[in-house]
Amino acid sequence: QVQLVESGGGLVQTGGSLRLSCAASGRTFSTYAMGWFRQAPGKEREWVAAISGSGRSTDYTDSLKGRFTISRDNAKNTMYLQMNSLKPEDAAVYYCAARNSGILRIKDYEYAYWGQGTQVTVSS
Repeated sequence: QVQLVESGGGLVQTGGSLRLSCAASGRTFSTYAMGWFRQAPGKEREWVAAISGSGRSTDYTDSLKGRFTISRDNAKNTMYLQMNSLKPEDAAVYYCAARNSGILRIKDYEYAYWGQGTQVTVSS
C-alpha cells in the first residue's frame, strides 16, 4: 500500500512557474512508476507525465513537452513536476499516482494509488 500526498499548488500568473511535489509512504518507492494527471472543471482527467521507478525513463503528453518536467528523488520518496510558462489552460487539480510496477504507463487505469490532488490556478 502506498499513500501519496501532493503539495506545491497555488495561484500563479500567466508565464509563471510552480513545482509540485508528491510525497510517498513506504520503503519501496523506487519499485513504483509514477505519474501526474490533471483534471479541470467540466473536463475529463488527463495524463500529464510519467516516470519509471528508476527515474531513467520519462514521458509527457505532447502538448506539454518543453514546459513541464517530471523527476523523482527515490532517496526522499518524492516525485516532482516542474511547470514553467504556465497558461490559464493549465489550471486544474493535479494528481499524482503510483502503479505496481516500475514501468511507466500513461493510462489512469494502470495506476493503483492516487493522491488527493493539489489545485493549480493560473491568472491571466
